[in-house]
Amino acid sequence: MFRFFQPKFLLVLICAFFLITRVYKIAEIPPSLYWDEASIGYNAYSIAETGKDEWGESFPLHFRAFGEFKLPVYIYSVVPFVKIFGLNEFSVRFPSVLFSLGIVILTYILAKKLSNNAFVGLFSSFFITISPWFFIFSRTGYEAMAGLMFYLLAIYFFRDYNKNIWYILLSVLGFILSAYSYNSFRIIAPLTILILVLFEIRNLKSVLKKGILPLILSVIILIISIIPVYRLYVYDAGGSRLQVIGATKTTFIKNYISHFSPDFLLFSGDRNLRSQQGSFGQIFLPELILLLLGFISIINRKSRSGFLALFLLLIGPIPAAVTRESPHALRAISMIPFISIISAEEISFLGKIIKQKFIFHLMIIIIFLGFFINYFLNFLDSYPVQSSKDWQYPYKKVFTDFQDNFRKYDRIIISDEYAQPYIFALFYLKYDPDKFRQEVVRNTVDQWGFSTVSKFDKFEFGKVDKLLAFGSRNALIFTTDKISYSNPLNSIKLLDKETVIWVYSLD
Repeated sequence: MFRFFQPKFLLVLICAFFLITRVYKIAEIPPSLYWDEASIGYNAYSIAETGKDEWGESFPLHFRAFGEFKLPVYIYSVVPFVKIFGLNEFSVRFPSVLFSLGIVILTYILAKKLSNNAFVGLFSSFFITISPWFFIFSRTGYEAMAGLMFYLLAIYFFRDYNKNIWYILLSVLGFILSAYSYNSFRIIAPLTILILVLFEIRNLKSVLKKGILPLILSVIILIISIIPVYRLYVYDAGGSRLQVIGATKTTFIKNYISHFSPDFLLFSGDRNLRSQQGSFGQIFLPELILLLLGFISIINRKSRSGFLALFLLLIGPIPAAVTRESPHALRAISMIPFISIISAEEISFLGKIIKQKFIFHLMIIIIFLGFFINYFLNFLDSYPVQSSKDWQYPYKKVFTDFQDNFRKYDRIIISDEYAQPYIFALFYLKYDPDKFRQEVVRNTVDQWGFSTVSKFDKFEFGKVDKLLAFGSRNALIFTTDKISYSNPLNSIKLLDKETVIWVYSLD
């Protein structure tokens, strides 16, 4: 009986619970891929089939995509899944589940190392598993999950360099992979390295005695990794995109503080329905209480490991604060593990005070599971209906429900009201990448730095009334506005039954 309460067995249970709640209906909920997921999937498909991205670049380090230059790690991780399972929702989203599972395990390892307490590690991994902040991101095709996993791995190797000085090199490689996974870590990684070095500054002499070669190699590799990033932002178009989304100096502090507001953490969360369910905060009320108590405990106890977790938590909102959209759950993704660790540390501290420790821990688990079950059931039932428009569900319906009709028409005209419809055509039709590159006609880059496709093959994208000005002969039309001189052939509804696209057949 006792073996069932061993940390390793309990961690396996947590991981199993994580996998069940992430893989269940992963291809159906959320109800559609959104444009970035479709872009990741199609570019992975293009790499798998031709060794080139949609723009014709061979094995790029930065994927131009819509003009925002997607990072490579997640896209390349999708490639083998596309090869094995085909181009579909599962192939795009399942790598995120695996990276997220790595985050759960690494949170356990880091928390255990920082606290020297396996049960702090277990509660940390349990808290992050049921975290509302983490949940949606961990079962959809978000690049940030790869970034967060490599970021935690880098911290682990840095903190464990006493075992082997070559862990410093592995740590640097982890930070590089995180920075090539998601843009937030291009800001967070250097700040984290600085914090980790400051925490180890008194051990500098002993580090040098262990061997200088790993340190020299680490610096060289780090410099080499920065060169493509420098070229992107200085010589290519990446810098213009950054200028567009960047916040002004006067709004930085306001943006930063917004990530600690009760409205964001507890009541409304991120207002983007692709990041959080409506009417749910980023964390549950019991965890907010534990987090606040944890702040006080760290300061009162002057815990060195506690201060490290606190500092790493506090730098988390910086990537979101330097942009115009705040609070932003995804760009502040690095906060999640350290919220869980600090909360778990407080559970351990309170457990020392309370005599009935087992009952106390069991009550905490039951309370948190109650909150999570409510969240999870809402996610399965209400969330798809609530968020289908945000997940660009109408475009999925266009290219799945009407595929058989396309061959009957010379022109297929599709409104761009919901943005980047071409990528859904490529994804759901599994369109030949070489053929697409030969046919594509692109619009000029817009004010946001985005590139859009005007047409390829018989597909045309844009404002329907303008496209119809060139003629409507033998055309299948998907429009968000009714055409006064014709009756619709069909319509496309959101999951809440609202009609958003009318389908017309014009001879």
